Amino acid sequence: MSPLFPKGPSPNFKIIAVLIISLGLMMIDQAQEAVQPLRSGIAAAMQPLQLAAELPADAVEFISKYIDRDELISENKALNQKVLLLRARLQKLAALEAENERIRGLLASSSSLDENVLIAEILAISPDPYLHYMKLNKGSADGVFSGQALVDANGIIGQVTDVNIMDANAIMITDANHGIPVELNRTGLQTIAQGTGKTDKLLLPFLANNADVREGDLLVSSGLGGRYPPGYPVATITQVSHQAGDEFLTVIAAPTASLNRGREALLVWTQHQIPLSAAASPAEESAATATDSPTTTSEQPTPETTAPTPQ
Repeated sequence: MSPLFPKGPSPNFKIIAVLIISLGLMMIDQAQEAVQPLRSGIAAAMQPLQLAAELPADAVEFISKYIDRDELISENKALNQKVLLLRARLQKLAALEAENERIRGLLASSSSLDENVLIAEILAISPDPYLHYMKLNKGSADGVFSGQALVDANGIIGQVTDVNIMDANAIMITDANHGIPVELNRTGLQTIAQGTGKTDKLLLPFLANNADVREGDLLVSSGLGGRYPPGYPVATITQVSHQAGDEFLTVIAAPTASLNRGREALLVWTQHQIPLSAAASPAEESAATATDSPTTTSEQPTPETTAPTPQ
């Protein structure tokens, strides 16, 4: 018996027919773009479905931003702290570079001197504007003695006034109670440079009206009195004036040393001064060979001026 409903086309035929129709539509669209309106309409109709399909992923991303907010805040805080730390380290490197430059200047200065020297760190400077004192990190254990000269790469700073085992106090040449014998480097004229209580000014109070003194002249230590070694730069004359009726010139000079601007200084031993501690002083070799000099640290020279103890 024949079936009531005859069978339709086979599956293979259907596939082939669909392929032929698809290729035909593609060729027509490629040649004339005839189905562009249809394609646009289908895309517009499918837009809600596309948005609905993307909605879960968008929602997860939106929620994750708020979930990770605390983590982002913590990360931002950590980064800010790291930047601050790096900036602080950069500043420290700049300070170390400047310190190395100063130490190199001191070493270059000491290499040209006949005396033995020891680098000392300046621990503190007196806050009293009328007392120009500084505290050093070297003491009697390092061979430092009262009256010892203190210099930097540019000139004389002052002299040690009192010594402890681990530290010492020194008076600067600009203290109002300090005076240093100097001579004019150009002419050899000798006088006294008196401190004024200002770190940028010294006074030469005893120069006659006819003295050959000029602005820009260099003053060096004369060595008189035995406290300061001779030939060290002290100051440069900045002003020479004369008031009618005055017996002396008014001469003002600026110290060559970097007062209140450095953190290191050189303690000086002359060839006639032997440090107390040869192990802590660079003068060990010269002290051991200086058999022709009877002078010891107990035989210290008499100071030029009376320097009060810092308060």
